[in-house]
Amino acid sequence: MFSKKIQSILKSSAAIIALLTIVNVTTFGQKKAEKEEWESLFNGKDLTGWDIKIAGFELNDNHKNTFLVEDNMIRVNYNEYDKFTTEYGHMYYNKPYSHYKIRLQYRFTGNQVPGGASWNVRNSGIMLHSQSAASLGLDQDFPISLEMQYLGGLNAGERTTGNLCTPGTIVDIKGKTTEEHCINSTSKTYNGDQWVSAEAIVLGDSIVYHLIEGDTVLVFTNPKIGGGYVGSNHTFKDGKVGNEEDWMKKQNTALGSGYIALQAESHPIDFRNIELLNLKGCMNKKALNYKSYYVESDPSSCKFKK
Repeated sequence: MFSKKIQSILKSSAAIIALLTIVNVTTFGQKKAEKEEWESLFNGKDLTGWDIKIAGFELNDNHKNTFLVEDNMIRVNYNEYDKFTTEYGHMYYNKPYSHYKIRLQYRFTGNQVPGGASWNVRNSGIMLHSQSAASLGLDQDFPISLEMQYLGGLNAGERTTGNLCTPGTIVDIKGKTTEEHCINSTSKTYNGDQWVSAEAIVLGDSIVYHLIEGDTVLVFTNPKIGGGYVGSNHTFKDGKVGNEEDWMKKQNTALGSGYIALQAESHPIDFRNIELLNLKGCMNKKALNYKSYYVESDPSSCKFKK
């Protein structure tokens, strides 16, 4: 969809938004894009609209209240845990998307629960193009997805955030396929319990942008299923992936849509202001719900005057 030359000059959220506007103006003759209609994925009061899956527990068993709502935030907390073992958890918004922007703020708080792995100190993220909560195996740690990894600084050296981790997936970086499980971004380090603004621009199975505090810190293309579960030496079976044989049949197939999930990996983290702009919709200018900023057509969504 975009040339390599254009991709190379995308340095900020503003540049990306401008590019999408130019594409729409050129294609559809619009002189001015409509106001973007962002929707909140979190009502600020409860976990309505979200499904919970924690490894070792049934769907929507919110084990020891790992996920809770306080002060208009979704909080991943371990107040009721004596020790963390394998209770890796995710909370999934119950509607899949393919082309969209998602933005939120996160902050790490306090100390890691005892038992958590050293690599999980101030480590969490959101999963993009994820399999559904209901499709996970009972003991499956991570969904097959594209993780926008969030890392907090440790007050010792650099530690980037907005990275990419690839449970059950592979991507292209700068035009070349990589099977590295985690790929660092170019972000700065954020120490302490400060709020950090994060955004992802996800365009189906073509290209994904990670942004931190408005700056583009990572770009990858051609997401696909494959590459092992958490690297080629760790199979789907090792990861206790549900319906493992079906996933194996999908090796090297494009991954262009899925669910969004918030991660719980043993360190407390808060999420707030979780908003999504759908970029797939009615692109028929005669329809009541036409939007010039859509980049993917969904004719079935069009609404017309009766």
